[in-house]
Amino acid sequence: MDDLHITPAEAKAHLDSGIAILLVDVREPWETQLCHIAGAQLIPMGTIPANLQKLDVAGEVICYCHHGVRSLDVAAWLRSQGVEGARSLVGGIDRWSAEIDPSVPRY
Repeated sequence: MDDLHITPAEAKAHLDSGIAILLVDVREPWETQLCHIAGAQLIPMGTIPANLQKLDVAGEVICYCHHGVRSLDVAAWLRSQGVEGARSLVGGIDRWSAEIDPSVPRY
């Protein structure tokens, strides 16, 4: 599981390259109302097990949350369930805003 983390710069490069990526926001709906990354699918952490089928895809699954703690738990759990492409965005949407897209509000 050495490649469980992905930096915002790496994630942006993957998204820009056209690689098939499922971007998953594991935060709560109220957090998504504050800010989100365009194209992400909201699947709150507590509903991940019930949505496993949606996440068991052949490509990369990049999970993110506010600072990267919840998404790391989710990515590790997904890997344990056989979702080999699951990764966690290091620093979450907060770091994404700071390094990639300052138009994304920070909270």
